[in-house]
Parts: sequence; structure tokens; C-alpha cells
Amino acid sequence: MKDIYEYCPEFENAKYRLRLISQEDASDLLKVYSDAKAVPFFNSDNCNGDDFYYTAIERMKQAVDFWIFSYDKRYFVRWSIIDKEKSEVIGTIELFHRDADVHFYECGLLRLDLRSDYENAKEIENIILLIKSATYDMFYCDKIATKAVPTAMERAKALQNLGFVATDKKIVGHDGTEYGDYFILEKD
Repeated sequence: MKDIYEYCPEFENAKYRLRLISQEDASDLLKVYSDAKAVPFFNSDNCNGDDFYYTAIERMKQAVDFWIFSYDKRYFVRWSIIDKEKSEVIGTIELFHRDADVHFYECGLLRLDLRSDYENAKEIENIILLIKSATYDMFYCDKIATKAVPTAMERAKALQNLGFVATDKKIVGHDGTEYGDYFILEKD
């Protein structure tokens, strides 16, 4: 497989398409990141205090610039999630390789940010299935971890349906902060 930071693949099924984020997505993404019902489900662990609640297009554009910069620096990849029928961006998926602590060693860490009207088990499963199998090779990992806070019942249901298992293990941030509410899927 090609280096993910030299060539970012796209993924597609009947309903959704994933492609590398671009500034053209900022207007649609503002609807996601200004959605007060959606923000509590975003994973902002180890993100220097950013809660990803953006209400101004200028701030959204800055975030997109940072995500593009982070891809160029090989920190993480962030794909836009496009609802093909509506031709609009309805969220993002971020993935990166993590080796920082024993329980999450050789891990692909997945962050999923969705507009609240897509926060249901069926849609989440449909989106994660697009990228799940390819994650292991793209990020040289033997497991995928993703967060679902206790109030994210639809997300937790989707993860369990996909074979993810809740863990009480914590991810340790760069400043020593511990973060919980993770689900893990081991490679077959």
C-alpha cells in the first residue's frame, strides 16, 4: 500500500464518499461544528483544550487549514464525509497511528465528527465500514480505537455492531491527562 501521507485514498459506497479535507468544505463543516447537539460526541482528547465548537466561518477555515497542515506534516489524516445524495459534507473522520502507551500501542486512533442528524447507529456503521478494513494497512496498526462517551448510545451501538469492544483502559495524553470511554477493534 502507498504511503497515506503521499497519496490519500478515497472511499465510497452507495451513500457516502470519504476524501481528503479541503477548504471548499468549510461552509458545510461549519454546520457540523456549530451543531450544539453534535459537539458533545466529538473526541477532543489531547487537543490542547479545543472543544471543536465553531460558530464563525473564519474559525472553521482556520481549523481546516490546521488539518491540512497536519496532513502535510504527517500528524494525522482527516477525511471529509460526503453524503452523495445531498452533495454535502456532513462530518469528518480523522485517523492516525498511535504508539504512546501500552494499551493503545500499534493503534489506529479514529475520530468521527458527525452532524447530529447523522448520529444514529445505521449511518455510523455505514460510514465506519468504508474505512475500517483499510485502516490496518494505511496506519500500520493491529487495532483501531475510537471514543464514544456514555451519552453517545447510538454510536456505542454502532461500534458494538461492528465488533468494537468497550475498554476501561485510558489513553494518556501528552501532558499526562488520562482519557477514557474508548472502544477497541482488534485486527482479525
